[in-house]
Amino acid sequence: MIFIGLGSNQPSKFGPPQATLEAALNRITQEGGRIVARSRFYNSAPVPASTQPWYVNAVAALETRLPPEDLLFLLHRIETELGRVRREKNAPRTIDLDLLAYDSLIRESPPILPHPRLHERAFVLLPLAEIAPGWIHPRLGVPVEQLIVNLPPEQVAEPMKGAAQDR
Repeated sequence: MIFIGLGSNQPSKFGPPQATLEAALNRITQEGGRIVARSRFYNSAPVPASTQPWYVNAVAALETRLPPEDLLFLLHRIETELGRVRREKNAPRTIDLDLLAYDSLIRESPPILPHPRLHERAFVLLPLAEIAPGWIHPRLGVPVEQLIVNLPPEQVAEPMKGAAQDR
């Protein structure tokens, strides 16, 4: 299974972060990816901790014939189309699309797979566990549920309440 992480903490031309994430999922579908599962939206604290607004995050599972390099290029192109401007690391952003895992592929060259910080992020692991319980990290050989247990307590990500959760 291929997993994509989605995040936003700034409004875009599509509206609030949730609308931007929906627009990103639509663009992925238009470009040849088929969304087979998606998590609820989560509110999450910025990592590293800062005073910027909290993020809205989700994880989607998709099928595509695109190889990892082409899929990552597509994700970056969609980010640009949706208004992302890369200035500084960990800055607020209208959209962030990450290629988290591509089947059980392990790669050391870009795109590095699985994503090198996937196992350290509640805003990725909690929605991932929602759509792929029992998923095992290809490099670490550890189930997603154990990765969640290992997270530091300051990692905060909670399902959004009252938001439309079309799945």
